Amino acid sequence: MARPGSGVLVSVNGLGYPPQNLARVVVWEWLNEHGRWRPYNVTTCHHIENVLKGDARGTVVLGQVDAQLAPYVIDLQSMHQFRQDTGTMRPVHRNFYEPSSAPGKGVVWEWENDSGSWTPYDMEICVTIQNAYEKQHPWLDLTSLGFCYLIDFNSMVQTNRQSQRKRRLRRRMDLAYPLIMGSIPKSQSWPVGASSGQPCSCQQCILVNSTRAASNAILASQHRKLYGGATGPSGATGTLTVVRQSNTFAGTTLWSPTSTKAEQVQSPLSSANFPCSPALPSLPNNLNRPGTQRISMGTARGAIPPGVPPLPVKNLTVSGPVHPAIAGMTGILMCAAGLPVCLTRAPKPILHPPPINKSDMKPVPGVNGIRRKTKKKHLRRGKNPEDVVRRYTEKVKVAPDEDCTICRERLVMSSGYEGVKGIKPEVVGKLGKCGHMYHLLCLVAMYNNGNKDGSLQCPTCKAIYGEKTGTQPPGKMEYHVIPHCLPGYPEAKTIRIVYDIPAGLQTTEHPNPGKKFSARGFPRHCYLPDNNKGRRVLKLLIMAWDRRLVFTIGTSSTTGESDTVVWNEIHHKTEFGSNLTGHGYPDPNYLDNVLTELSAQGVGQDNLKD
Repeated sequence: MARPGSGVLVSVNGLGYPPQNLARVVVWEWLNEHGRWRPYNVTTCHHIENVLKGDARGTVVLGQVDAQLAPYVIDLQSMHQFRQDTGTMRPVHRNFYEPSSAPGKGVVWEWENDSGSWTPYDMEICVTIQNAYEKQHPWLDLTSLGFCYLIDFNSMVQTNRQSQRKRRLRRRMDLAYPLIMGSIPKSQSWPVGASSGQPCSCQQCILVNSTRAASNAILASQHRKLYGGATGPSGATGTLTVVRQSNTFAGTTLWSPTSTKAEQVQSPLSSANFPCSPALPSLPNNLNRPGTQRISMGTARGAIPPGVPPLPVKNLTVSGPVHPAIAGMTGILMCAAGLPVCLTRAPKPILHPPPINKSDMKPVPGVNGIRRKTKKKHLRRGKNPEDVVRRYTEKVKVAPDEDCTICRERLVMSSGYEGVKGIKPEVVGKLGKCGHMYHLLCLVAMYNNGNKDGSLQCPTCKAIYGEKTGTQPPGKMEYHVIPHCLPGYPEAKTIRIVYDIPAGLQTTEHPNPGKKFSARGFPRHCYLPDNNKGRRVLKLLIMAWDRRLVFTIGTSSTTGESDTVVWNEIHHKTEFGSNLTGHGYPDPNYLDNVLTELSAQGVGQDNLKD
């Protein structure tokens, strides 16, 4: 199927820029570990474009618009995303789409994952789905894009053609992605071209251009080693030692040279590419090693020229005037360029408190016990689906002329699902609390596709009827008070929660019954302040644990691993003494936010007796 508006760069003179008189929608994307370009959300893309307009060689702090992206920054010159707490670097690029395509209209297509939340498709797939939807195709085969999925627009379901597993999908409206006209700034990647001006010999220009040269050398050598290139273009000057990625130092990825002379290649970098620097420094043969506290290097065997003082980059935290990720990247590139640098370790996440004796662990005041266990299945199962649906709905005599959001048919028409004994296809029911209306047969089909626990959740407003339970595998939960304080709560001790779930076999309620599931990172330690609100959150978390709602089995959003234990939409704080990843303290809004998340799972404060 033809895919007009797909994510293909418009090439002009070999550059990825559209013509000056052509409008294009811009979507910024990052490369994940599976080689797929994943789009940033529309708000983040607008933020990146705004920064780009002000400083085409600047840095974008993604946490300013999305709290979940707090550890990430984008360097617009090297076109890489950098994660400050792990040092991970990923390529980013600017992709262009037709204004009439999905991102230009603000259309987002999403599929429902195992945890019940919605995941957006890759942008090229989203564009293809929207194109087929607008042409009123009844279905779409994604095989041509490398995916064994069939999309049925009538039932709004995605089917895996191999496993026959079905997932719901939805189409929602969002803001449109940024629209640009005219030329694109050419300084979004290095090198930026030659200049006819005289080279500047000031120390600032020498520092900046040496840093650029080192960064280009590192990226070029990685590319060369990956794709097997060995020789630069004719006339290239400067020798480059192929570098390999080493362990992380101070939370930032470092680079060290290989030791064999046979892997030396000619660099395609020349002084013409960096007009402010008269000559490119060659990379030293003793780049940073993990564990060193002070690194002083020069252009010849690491010697520092007499009279040149070291440049300190130290004691930088998130509260300082310089972002720690930028400070770390600058220091590393300065070292690679042969400049003397004095480095100290960047802050690392403080995940655990100091060692604690068992005698110092106390029960949480007002909370019974210190341990909970879950069984393989919830103690209470619901009755037959028809009785559950009838319990929470009342029949509507005159149905309104609007869509049933489950089957997409009009309520005045018959349901798109087959009949059930005792329920006619045209019967419409209204949910008691929220008042939303659906075909009764559609509600029965939705219930049969869920956990069948005797509860019902409105697909429109997510209101929960009955007691919702999950598919959390067996494990145990422990909780106690430790004599230490969390950042932001200097007068309160700390509640520590320890979750422990072993690996095992999936049951019929899980995605792949009979298949093994993994349980990474257990036992997992989480923290709450020992105050009134923290204890209230703990009581609700215990209730959520008893209902098997804290974890589920699905695909990890961070590693991509499937059939593993993952969090289930209830966020926890796993950093004890820091907040470098966004999962720690201080966070004044966390307790209120987690209470909202618990309420969305049907575990509200009205469930508490006190």
